Amino acid sequence: MLISLLVVMIVLLLMGFPMMMTMLFSTLFYMIFFMPDVETFTSVQQMVLGVQSPVLLAIPMFMLAADIMCTGQTSKRLLDFVESYVGHLPGGMATTTALTCALFGSISGSTQATVVAVGRPVRQRLLENGYDDSEVMALIINSSNLAYLIPPSLGMIVYGVASGASIGDLFIAGIGPAILILIIFSIYSAFYAKAKKLPSLKKASGKQRWLATKKCLLAFGFPLIIMGGIYTGIFSPTEAAAAAVLYAIIVEVGIYKSIKLQEIYNIALSTGVITTVVFILVAVGAAFSWIISYARVPQLIAEGILGNDPSVLTILLVVNIFFFIGCMFVEAIVVILILTPIFVPIASAAGIDLVHLGIIVTLQVAIGSGTPPFGTSIFTCSAIFDQPYLKVIKNETPYIAMLLVACVLVSAFPGISLFLGSLTQ
Repeated sequence: MLISLLVVMIVLLLMGFPMMMTMLFSTLFYMIFFMPDVETFTSVQQMVLGVQSPVLLAIPMFMLAADIMCTGQTSKRLLDFVESYVGHLPGGMATTTALTCALFGSISGSTQATVVAVGRPVRQRLLENGYDDSEVMALIINSSNLAYLIPPSLGMIVYGVASGASIGDLFIAGIGPAILILIIFSIYSAFYAKAKKLPSLKKASGKQRWLATKKCLLAFGFPLIIMGGIYTGIFSPTEAAAAAVLYAIIVEVGIYKSIKLQEIYNIALSTGVITTVVFILVAVGAAFSWIISYARVPQLIAEGILGNDPSVLTILLVVNIFFFIGCMFVEAIVVILILTPIFVPIASAAGIDLVHLGIIVTLQVAIGSGTPPFGTSIFTCSAIFDQPYLKVIKNETPYIAMLLVACVLVSAFPGISLFLGSLTQ
């Protein structure tokens, strides 16, 4: 039965069907041939149930806030602020890029939005400071991965819905791994700059830093609203997302005046198109996950791959491998929706914290978005800079290696993810 399901999926993919249609047709095929006593309309019920969670409303809201920020001035102000404090250090411009991506991630929660918003202004600055263009694009792509770890992460929201884990706990748990990756990237950037004899920027004066900070103060309101609102109990994650949109409009339209009020309609329309695709994937993924459970896929993997009584590290190793390979070929949300229902029962039975598991999943999904052959951030970068695919991925290997090292550390030491959350309890 399971082999038939896989064969149908592979055939449909080879025929050029999009992933949402592949999952839907595979679900219907399985129900018709292996579940004759179950009415096919049950699949529709499962799809409706899959998008009924109120938490999913946070996704279009955070995406809209990110789109408004991309169109406005926030990303440039963040870049100027970070550069004034760390630009003079060895590899300071590269560190500036990574840290700015992390800060913008606290607004957008999207790797692709971060590539666009931060990549455009930072690329020219890096090239002017002697960086090779392929190195610059590799840095931008992999630094944007931090947006998936810094709240509000869209990947964490989808994982939380699929697994039942607390989205608020996932948000705070992503901060520790993000800081770890920032440190690793900064060390590498310093060594790279010294090896290539790249010049450092002139150290900013106290006045310049103050001006950059003053211009960026409003941008700091986003993480304050999102995280502060959630953890003080003022907002739920969904309400925080709506507040972020309102704040984005006030800042960009009313204060910065970088966007006209009439432009919000077109920005919202663009967000709506992307949101539609996401929700269709979530709905179809819910029906497909139901089929996976019916086919006893988690039990088969536990028995056939993990064996009897697998250790926690063995389970986490298999999770890392499955998600890493999956995200190299398939869009992140699809991978989360397909694989999470498989591994959550196994991890729960072994006593693995679902928040810790979620951070590992989110990190692997982030890595996958920038990993060849089909990482979505690669194609985003190629499109906005009009550069060939091979040039974009040329210097990615060191960054992917560093991210995998970070994933090993996060997997082996749960405290990296769970420490901050334990302080709030």
